[in-house]
Amino acid sequence: MEISAADVKELRGKTGCGIMDCKKALAESEGDLEAAVTYLREKGLASAAKKSGRATTEGIVYSYIHAGGKVGVLVEVNSETDFVAKTDGFMDLVKGVALHIAAMNPLYIRREEVPAAEVDKERAIFTVQAKESGKPDHIIDKIVDGKIDKFYKEICLLEQPYVKDSDVNIEKLVTDTIASIGENISIRRFARFKLGEGLEKAEDNFAEEVASMQ
Repeated sequence: MEISAADVKELRGKTGCGIMDCKKALAESEGDLEAAVTYLREKGLASAAKKSGRATTEGIVYSYIHAGGKVGVLVEVNSETDFVAKTDGFMDLVKGVALHIAAMNPLYIRREEVPAAEVDKERAIFTVQAKESGKPDHIIDKIVDGKIDKFYKEICLLEQPYVKDSDVNIEKLVTDTIASIGENISIRRFARFKLGEGLEKAEDNFAEEVASMQ
């Protein structure tokens, strides 16, 4: 059955769970909101969502080196207590996230961090593409919204499909760990380094400067 955006929004408001979890719960419960709430509670996801507002001041800064020293990642993942930060479940999550960042090269953690100017630029490009493809004016906005949503999923860490299991995204991976461990967890920041990144551009700029002096 088709799940409406309004039902997903209402269920998310009731439970605080992620969009994909809400969609799955509604599908499993055939659109029954109360049954969907029960489903999320049984899975521990509703309680995990409630924990998401709790402060995370402990955790770890983890380093990961990939591809024979060609790619490196630093990522800070926070927990509520130092005890949880030392558990196997927490460390499995941190290592998985670091590996994912190395492989998939996200640019931001969540869509709220993407600069408005960058989104506006993409929206303008998608709008031109839709118009030039001959799409009717009354559906262009919907098409562009869909492309913007896909754009977010490509560059935002939490929305990217997990590199080791494409059936879940990173947000779901974190939520499942919260439900398992019983404490709030958040990915605060990360940096990804690729050997030689930016050097070619610098050389090109130098060549342009030399050419302009002749």
